Amino acid sequence: MIELELKYGCNPNQKPARIMMKDGSDLPVEVLSGRPGYINFLDAFNSWQLVKELKEATGLPSAASFKHVSPAGAAVYKELSPVERKIYFVKEDAELSPIATAYVRARGTDRLSSYGDFAALSDVCDASVANYLKAEVSDGIIAPGYTEEALEIFRQKRGGRYNVVQIDADYVPAEQEYKDVYGVTFEQGRNNYKLDASQLENIVTANKDLPENAKIDLLTALITLKYTQSNSVCYVKDGQAIGVGAGQQSRIHCTRLAGSKADNWYMRQHPKVLGLQFVDGIRRPNRDNAIDVYTSDEWEDVLREGTWQEIFKVKPEPLTAEEKKAWIATQTGLALGSDAFFPFGDNVERAHKSGVAYIAEPGGSIRDDNVIETADKYGMVMAFTGMRLFHH
Repeated sequence: MIELELKYGCNPNQKPARIMMKDGSDLPVEVLSGRPGYINFLDAFNSWQLVKELKEATGLPSAASFKHVSPAGAAVYKELSPVERKIYFVKEDAELSPIATAYVRARGTDRLSSYGDFAALSDVCDASVANYLKAEVSDGIIAPGYTEEALEIFRQKRGGRYNVVQIDADYVPAEQEYKDVYGVTFEQGRNNYKLDASQLENIVTANKDLPENAKIDLLTALITLKYTQSNSVCYVKDGQAIGVGAGQQSRIHCTRLAGSKADNWYMRQHPKVLGLQFVDGIRRPNRDNAIDVYTSDEWEDVLREGTWQEIFKVKPEPLTAEEKKAWIATQTGLALGSDAFFPFGDNVERAHKSGVAYIAEPGGSIRDDNVIETADKYGMVMAFTGMRLFHH
């Protein structure tokens, strides 16, 4: 197929809209179900690049959950713990393939933001993924292939309108990229910079102990950032991006936003949250929203009289500020990546509050000495990659 007509562009008034190859060749994708839109394809192509590169860098099945051209979550395969199965709402006896596990982790990062996501898989989509997705609110999926069983499950989702896109895994894009803004064409070389463990060799802190699992976490952060709207910062735990701060004008705001998301992910593992008893038949989005509000400073919104009875079987005790602070203080061993240098040590201070032990950032600030000194104060390991990863 040389081109594909779309319903409309970013907004309904932006017509006509289509995707095509500039040189007139066939598109590297095939739509197997549904009718993806303009933003769907932006999410699909960005997320596919992320999971493809993450699989190449780590050797592990990789997945992403995209919303508005940035990842709500990204992850590599790692067996789920019993607690993770509970917070991601996976049945104890449910069998998950490695690629399904990677997607469950990616979507589980921030279930509120992943509502209506576009999923991306590095490997062939199997029935295990499809069975998990069929109960979730999602706009579509992109993968290098699908089993017949998975396709049959997807054909029943959203009355057959669920967007299923297959991409040619061997497709190599052109070296030059073009983009029109206000009638003016921009041209640039494609960002083909390969991220691997060699970018983590320039360790500038006194502590230079960077274990293999931390390298995987830092690579997960950096590759996630490569396809996240800048400015951006990413917190990672066990190969899972648990906090992404995207599109902020200030670096410290990226770090705070991503850190608060990482804190929220961890708060969902608090015993009080695990013990919440929801009313029978509650819709998944309502349940996910209730958890998000319950762990926030606005907890009274779900515990007020007349409201809690619609959500919970038993009225839960609120989480106090002291309980939340104490719980977050037990989070350790996180990795953090930044798509550009930290201008001041305040970013490291904020990262420390969420349990960050490893940092990868380009370096090059006139205050690098202050940033390194702050990292040394907490015994962190910090590598200067020398490479900015802006993405717009």
